[in-house]
Amino acid sequence: MRQWRLLRDEPLSGAQNMARDEAILDAVSVGQQPPTLRLYAWQPWCLSLGYSQNYADVDGEALSARGWQVVRRPTGGRAILHAHELTYSLALPIDHPLALGDVVESYRLISRGLMKALECLGLQPYSDKNPNMPSNLSAVCFQVPSHYEITVQGRKLIGSAQLRRKEGILQHGTLPLSGDLGDICQALRYDDEAERQAAALLVRQHALTLQEALGRVLEWDEVAEAFAEGFSRAFDLELIPAALSPAEEARASALQAQVYATSDWLHKR
Repeated sequence: MRQWRLLRDEPLSGAQNMARDEAILDAVSVGQQPPTLRLYAWQPWCLSLGYSQNYADVDGEALSARGWQVVRRPTGGRAILHAHELTYSLALPIDHPLALGDVVESYRLISRGLMKALECLGLQPYSDKNPNMPSNLSAVCFQVPSHYEITVQGRKLIGSAQLRRKEGILQHGTLPLSGDLGDICQALRYDDEAERQAAALLVRQHALTLQEALGRVLEWDEVAEAFAEGFSRAFDLELIPAALSPAEEARASALQAQVYATSDWLHKR
């Protein structure tokens, strides 16, 4: 049985979370740490943008009025409002079996762990290529399932994004536990309120929360246990609970201060 590292973090800010994910990727890529599954949450609520997404999508005044943060991810994809959710990240060296092939192939392989996690919670998830991927994607991640993202009852439940480097890959994604998924539209720019409400309705129609899927509310810790169990079963793993190393802590602090908390990074697109 192979051994991976399991990190279960306290809720952190957007800049802290993204800095930690990249610091872990750096360490895993050069063999200083084993493959690492990190489970975490966000405090306060935070809008995250994909690496190449235009900052003009953001309604900065609305964010400030609600006390929500905004951060740019190192991974691709579209905007996500991180609220009542569990977020996972997986860092792997580039020669790991789950990282082989292109991004779509690794999505397919990694989705087995996500599927098994949801099965541990009593769901019947589905994952496949999306033959109807639109060319003009909206600003909102949860409006459309990408390839091998996870759906339940025909609606998107887990959205993921990936960063691939020469030495390793980082994939992270979001499982909304409860709440109104249409809230994200309060943080984005629209021409008028009617367009905003229509966009929110589309999100609710095409995505759902874990509470909606199960018909009951689960605590974060219970869902985290299911994620660990699902990845263990799917890939025949022993997940070893651990914490960031001192070197990773230092690297994360530097990345937070020099990259993820800076205006230059946030407004680069």
